[in-house]
Amino acid sequence: MDVTGYETGYGAIEVRGARENNLRDVSLDIPKRQLTVVTGVSGSGKSSLVFDTVAAESQRLINETYSAFVQSFLPHYGRPDVDSVDNLSAAIVVDQARMGSNARSTVGTATDASSLLRILFSRLGQPPVHPASALGFNDPAGMCPECEGLGRASSIDVDELLDRDRSLDEDPIRFPGHAVDSWPWTIYAHSGFFDTTKKLRDYTDEEWQRLLYGEEVKLKYGKMNLTYRGIITSFQRSYLTKELADLQPHIRTAIERITTSGPCPACGGTRLSEPARNCRIDGVSIADCAAMQVDELLAFVRRTEAPPLQRLLDGLAALLGDLVHIGLGYLSLDRSTSTLSGGESQRVRMVRHLGSALTDITYVFDEPTVGLHAHDVQRLNELLLRLRDKGNTVLVVEHEPEVVAVADHVIDMGPGAGTHGGHVVYEGPVEGLRRSGTLTGRHLDRVHEANPAPRPATGALRIEHATLHNLAEVSVDVPTGVLTVVTGVAGSGKSSLVLGVLPKQHRDVVVVDQKLTRGSTRSNTATWTGMLDTIRKSFAKANGVKPALFSANSEGACPQCKGLGLIYTDLAYLDTAVSVCEACEGRRFTEEVLTYRLRGKNISEVLELTVDEAREFLTEKPLQPVLAALADVGLPYITLGQPLSTLSGGERQRLKLAVEMTGDSSVYVLDEPTTGLHMDDVDRLVGLLHRLVDGGRTVVVVEHDLDVIARADWVIDLGPGAGHDGGRIVFQGTPGDLLAADTLTAEHLRAHVRTPEAAAV
Repeated sequence: MDVTGYETGYGAIEVRGARENNLRDVSLDIPKRQLTVVTGVSGSGKSSLVFDTVAAESQRLINETYSAFVQSFLPHYGRPDVDSVDNLSAAIVVDQARMGSNARSTVGTATDASSLLRILFSRLGQPPVHPASALGFNDPAGMCPECEGLGRASSIDVDELLDRDRSLDEDPIRFPGHAVDSWPWTIYAHSGFFDTTKKLRDYTDEEWQRLLYGEEVKLKYGKMNLTYRGIITSFQRSYLTKELADLQPHIRTAIERITTSGPCPACGGTRLSEPARNCRIDGVSIADCAAMQVDELLAFVRRTEAPPLQRLLDGLAALLGDLVHIGLGYLSLDRSTSTLSGGESQRVRMVRHLGSALTDITYVFDEPTVGLHAHDVQRLNELLLRLRDKGNTVLVVEHEPEVVAVADHVIDMGPGAGTHGGHVVYEGPVEGLRRSGTLTGRHLDRVHEANPAPRPATGALRIEHATLHNLAEVSVDVPTGVLTVVTGVAGSGKSSLVLGVLPKQHRDVVVVDQKLTRGSTRSNTATWTGMLDTIRKSFAKANGVKPALFSANSEGACPQCKGLGLIYTDLAYLDTAVSVCEACEGRRFTEEVLTYRLRGKNISEVLELTVDEAREFLTEKPLQPVLAALADVGLPYITLGQPLSTLSGGERQRLKLAVEMTGDSSVYVLDEPTTGLHMDDVDRLVGLLHRLVDGGRTVVVVEHDLDVIARADWVIDLGPGAGHDGGRIVFQGTPGDLLAADTLTAEHLRAHVRTPEAAAV
């Protein structure tokens, strides 16, 4: 196919014979210097086409222009399974990957705004601090010597960690891995320092100090060498010097329980040394600037007069203005990047490119509307069009109808997901998509209605005087026995209220948030959901052998590839070579194990089944609820043996949601569960949420999707704005009542649904 009719005059990216993942020999042309939106149901092949084929090939070709030595320091991109991709330009991928858990990374450091501020203060600040580096918390010259630039001090609550009414023999250490007979317990109990039958409460001051803060001592216990150090000393070294996000979930939870964390008393949480804190412009320090909301900092920069530094001031003002325009004006430069959502992280990275002088770049975005209120989507569209108008090709994987509507060109993948997808079912202008008859086309013009019969509440979960982050002493009743949607613009306080305060005030609440599962090549759908245990037992019972044989991580693993199915060959500074294991042909198990059958299939064939296929084949009772939940959350196409590392962020979150839904909890809080879902999949998800409520559960959803809001029983709207302008309840009631309210959410909901008056006409 050619690019006739695109009328761009710049040709097209020509993809021929793309077969990556589930793509079915796809050939198409993507017009250059236009905004192209790629849509389709979840799992239809959008990401395989845009990220795994077009972007991957561009980045691979760029890397190949460097020497082999330089390539060894760059990300490695394998050659995608495609006949050819021609007429490519350099691709920049702006995805939803979180910006890392490094405690030294902030919004200011990630956008370079902090660098510009440091230069400004080094030139204008009084008393002067001439080196710009001495104004930064990541440089020894500028960091607080007490907290070393981290801004926080953590202390351990001894009474949370130790039960003083028990002796060492009675399991007094309340922390995972420290029970009686564990290795840490052995060190304390056999150190010779303590009477293990004596209650901790009865220890002398000297014994208590040695137990908590004892210095490092080398000891001998039988034939073993032990290193003794006090419990608090040991915990500070082992856990408090690490990022919580890098710890295992159960350890992280335990650490949060036994520690209290607060601003460093030396620097007041500013992270900076005293000279850096004292350097001021018009009475304002660089720490004050970092703590301001971005929109407030922008006002400060604009009123600062320094003709010799006007270019610097203009550049900083433009950067801050872009952050405000993209809906992030409520952030502050000292906000840690580890606290940003995936959508916020993506938009912060987007700002870096808006001021770039480069043209003819291919920008690739992965659902940039994630986490955005409908009010902010309009501004996002403006930024996408700005990038296009600078002479760039903009590729966006997106489901949001408002983004599809502004596209120059649309590629719709489908018709279904997984093995039922991988085809281009439509490409062309938006008007043609509406008439195409595809799932996406039908949903674009669908008429929505507010829930005509919302359920009455059975009770309430009371939130009292919530002040977390920007919440302004919020007290509110969250109704039970209904589907409640908590909404509001980004930064209005939704997550603080529902994900932060509600679970703390009501301990029985189960939170399904956006913290993604750490996926590996050995962790797959069946292992993570626990289904593999039942499958292994069924195989063992049917064949009269041990269950361990049917694990690729245990006795049944192919010895050649260690159960991976692939052989990784390290080629020093060249790309690691990956090849299918010849011994097991990629099936991961030994020949003996593959001879054992369950209803005619071996273990490898069972793991290749999709969720839909497994629902037919696996009749075991414990598996049916999990498989049904996986289908309900929009994952019928993933296979049981699919590695978690190959799933998208939205897919991993829904996998977590499916597992939680099979539990027996009565109150669920979900954080934007429509992330990554096509409009058709949103329908199914809302149906699932209503079935949960019909079954006696309470479901609370933090969500921007107007269809979800319209179909809720109760809506709590926060605002009216973001940051300091938010943190208040601006509406609570039914979706029908919201239509008559005066809030930003109400304004966009009125445009989205058919009102009773319109229906009567």
